[in-house]
Amino acid sequence: MMTNAPTAGQLQTRLLDLLQPTELEVIDESSQHHGHAGANGTGFGTHFRVRIRAAVFIGKSPVARHRLVYDALQDFMDQGLHALAIEAQTPAA
Repeated sequence: MMTNAPTAGQLQTRLLDLLQPTELEVIDESSQHHGHAGANGTGFGTHFRVRIRAAVFIGKSPVARHRLVYDALQDFMDQGLHALAIEAQTPAA
């Protein structure tokens, strides 16, 4: 069982600092993945959904937008974050 798994609050703080979104929602969906690959047995800290709207995404493809989010959260991946569902939009979208 992992005790240093990341929290939604930690991910939110990092994304706010690095990508300066106008809208952000981080949801821990780990409990829905009990028994799945990457689950840590606690129901927390492994599977997250990120809904983010930021100016930094303007002119970028969906893949490039996702890469910005993954890059911002890479050290959390190293701590046990297993999966991210990302919905990344520009402010005008």
